[in-house]
Amino acid sequence: MSAGHSHEDSRLCGESAAPYVLGALSDDEHEAFRRHLDSCAVCREEVAALQVVASALPAAAPQLSAPPALKRRVMASVHEDVRRSATREAVGSDERGEPDESARSSWRASRARPRWRPMLASAALAVAVAAIAAIAVFSGGGGGTRVIRAEVTPHGASASLRVSGDHAQLDISGLPQTPAQRVYEVWVKRSGGPQPTDALFTVTAHGDATVGVPGSVHGVKVVMVTSEPLGGSRVPTSAPVIVAHVS
Repeated sequence: MSAGHSHEDSRLCGESAAPYVLGALSDDEHEAFRRHLDSCAVCREEVAALQVVASALPAAAPQLSAPPALKRRVMASVHEDVRRSATREAVGSDERGEPDESARSSWRASRARPRWRPMLASAALAVAVAAIAAIAVFSGGGGGTRVIRAEVTPHGASASLRVSGDHAQLDISGLPQTPAQRVYEVWVKRSGGPQPTDALFTVTAHGDATVGVPGSVHGVKVVMVTSEPLGGSRVPTSAPVIVAHVS
């Protein structure tokens, strides 16, 4: 982060990547962080890494949106646990139960380094698993499911789009792994050009992946996947490798 970054940029760097990936930010916070990503390579890399973690979760339940109040409560709990764990790790106590000066110096130094980020990534994974379970309980199932066979460019690969109500997920098999510093990105097209969904993913050694399409697919005509630079792009920079015609 450069010296010219504002206090708001510092706050965004410190707290927003995981809730951004999990869709737990408000609309205003989401847009502010999207703008921040344009100028912050560190956050772009962190978002990409967390997206890989989230995309690796098994599709144990339909990809449905959790209630906003639930998201806020879960993320508040995550941030509080992270703060408490970081404080316990960094701040020691002397015999009187008060932090000694060396411990205070260590704690101040730790604030200048993103040491909490691996911990937050693990917390994000745990929250995502819990969110899937909660969503499955709250949704109660229901509704039919359409399976749409997608057009896949790489020979030997296959993909299908599973649509349940207004939500959809891609089931992918045999897709080549992306080169270093690149990821796959999901796009939706309603009218006009394709729009990014913030869904970034990689595939397993066998080329498999299960990826939820964020948000509602109501009015979406096409879901597509391209290979993009790490952190994703605002417009596609390569030809689609997967194209699924929803309507």
